[in-house]
Amino acid sequence: MQDYQSSLSDPSSRKFETFSYLPEMTPEEIRKQIEYIVSKGWNPGIEHTEPENAGGHYWYMWKLPMFGETDVDAILKEVEACHQAHPNNHVRLLGFDNFAQSAGAAMVIYRGKTV
Repeated sequence: MQDYQSSLSDPSSRKFETFSYLPEMTPEEIRKQIEYIVSKGWNPGIEHTEPENAGGHYWYMWKLPMFGETDVDAILKEVEACHQAHPNNHVRLLGFDNFAQSAGAAMVIYRGKTV
């Protein structure tokens, strides 16, 4: 088992969500994850926050969740719009599961700049 060095005092070392422990996803891999969210019938939601607040604060919602959205390109466009509006923030995509009343998926797609 590998110990990932992560600490509160070093914001650049922090890990978020399952995928942050893996190599950075390619655009094609991100698209496949969004296709999976859509295939499960989950509602995409986009959130963002400052890197220093990511671990201990609520993330800001980017618009409302995209209830019923099945167009992967439309979801990617909104993720990019959030990133363009908040280029220094982390941006994550969630897949909200209506039946389980929870997030079925969550991944940081853009990492903000750490100080």
